[in-house]
Amino acid sequence: MPIALRQRVETWLLARRPPSDQLTLTQRQVYILPTRAGLMLAATLLVLLVAAINYQLNLGYLLTFLIAGCVAAGMHVGHATLRGLQLHLLPPLPGHAGAAATLRVVMHNPGRRTRFGIGLAVRGSGHWAWTDVPAQGEATVDIAFLPPRRGLHAVPTLTAETRFPMGAFRVWTVWRPAAQLLVWPAPEVGAPPLPTGPADADNTSPARRQAGGSGFEGVRAYQRGDPLRQLVWKRVARAQAAGSEELVSRDSQQSSRHSLWLDAAATGLPDAEARLSRLAAWVLQADRLELDYGLRIGGRSLGPARGEAHRRACLEALALAP
Repeated sequence: MPIALRQRVETWLLARRPPSDQLTLTQRQVYILPTRAGLMLAATLLVLLVAAINYQLNLGYLLTFLIAGCVAAGMHVGHATLRGLQLHLLPPLPGHAGAAATLRVVMHNPGRRTRFGIGLAVRGSGHWAWTDVPAQGEATVDIAFLPPRRGLHAVPTLTAETRFPMGAFRVWTVWRPAAQLLVWPAPEVGAPPLPTGPADADNTSPARRQAGGSGFEGVRAYQRGDPLRQLVWKRVARAQAAGSEELVSRDSQQSSRHSLWLDAAATGLPDAEARLSRLAAWVLQADRLELDYGLRIGGRSLGPARGEAHRRACLEALALAP
């Protein structure tokens, strides 16, 4: 079947199926057609049969029908390799635009025989991930693909196929998952340092400047009784390398009074996508420095906080920004 015609048929079949993240393959969902090698094998069998009839060769009949029987058995074995297989798509993890995303599919085999040579791929990509599924066991396959621009996207249609055992037939199915993939903006490469708000610049105390802190970090000289987790270890290492014993601690009170706000207006960029890219880089910088930071974007405001959940919330707001 021509590729264009096959794709139209698959599109028509997909439109009749509701999307789902779990799929059990039945006989109505598994398709089979001969491959090029299978067609060449059929032509060879036809030539053998004509030659056996023409020359009345009993061994020719035996060879022809023996091979044909093996092909027929292989067709049933190949179809049974996919029939009854259970597919489960795990929730996809968000990622940045321009980076490959990974879809993780768990295949469960309820049967008592191993299913060999099963491939999974994004439909039309040509990049296959192959595995064998043990009897009454599971196998996990990771499918990598490059998502489109930032935003919330439907997971692309997947294809599962096998050509086991002889390669004479292609057995396949198409699957439309219901999950969605969140794509964050790509962080700007070589982004400038984090912005310093006006209040931070005006109210920075001499003690903080002497400690070598930037306007938003909130640091002070170490005091007896400060917990070790408040020490700025990078500055301690630099001070010791310079021969100084000075210790620097984070000032939580100063940090709360001088919160860092990330705003699209502070990027100074005219292009909307470039602003989002710079804000994404600033969010990653602030999270790496363990700062309390807030985000203002598209009329939405996320208050100053820190941690993994806050970082994901900020990146999600950037991904869904108009």
